[in-house]
Amino acid sequence: MHPMLNIAVKAARRAGQIINRASLDLDLIQVSKKQHNDFVTEVDKASEAAIIDTLKTAYPDHAILAEESGHSENESEYQWIIDPLDGTTNFIHGFPYYCVSIALTHKGIVTQAVVYDPTRNDLFTASRGRGAYLNDRRIRVGRRDRLADALIGTGFPFREKDGIERYTDLFADMTRACAGLRRPGAAALDLANVAAGRMDGFFEQGLSAWDVAAGALLVTEAGGLIGNYTGDSDFLHVGEVVAGNPKVYAQMVPILSKYTHVNAA
Repeated sequence: MHPMLNIAVKAARRAGQIINRASLDLDLIQVSKKQHNDFVTEVDKASEAAIIDTLKTAYPDHAILAEESGHSENESEYQWIIDPLDGTTNFIHGFPYYCVSIALTHKGIVTQAVVYDPTRNDLFTASRGRGAYLNDRRIRVGRRDRLADALIGTGFPFREKDGIERYTDLFADMTRACAGLRRPGAAALDLANVAAGRMDGFFEQGLSAWDVAAGALLVTEAGGLIGNYTGDSDFLHVGEVVAGNPKVYAQMVPILSKYTHVNAA
């Protein structure tokens, strides 16, 4: 395993321990309302602090982009992109679908990725050019080649309440086109599950870089494709993403492209 990936795994497991311990005390968790529907928890902050501490101990000069603490000031070719707890709303309700997501970019390209699901002790890892793994077993995207037979994941853009009508139109279009639409509530884990062939595709808008950076490398290293709604490779910072095995991806893009936000005047 690449040494930088090794450190990321260590960081993710430390965060997972914090999250699992906290899940036993759900009743005691302090929840403050931060924006509508956007819960932030003590756990988020503790998880992020543990991750950053682990990474900084090993690589003090690397830059960091994290959901809770934002950008670090370091100028570096290396930047860690961290979501300490993706799926906080699920976590708060005791619904066991959430994860830790850690990605490393080098000169803007994702080179290492870890998505860790502490509820199942599932560790998804990828190094650029070396394939994607789940608990040390090589994973590949699913083989279904027709969107009509495909299980597709998505998420509601919960920060854009005004855009919900447009989104429900898209939701209806995609529901008619595929075998089943699922909306589990943690984009990083959804992308990991696409990489593992548990879902055939995924799309969502209103996402941030830390939601998709690690999952994107897992998908491509597992033989899948990822892009924005028009099928272009520019997705990390534009807030919309579609991923899937190549055949399913190609059938999702024409449906999604009319709903794109990219370059929309």
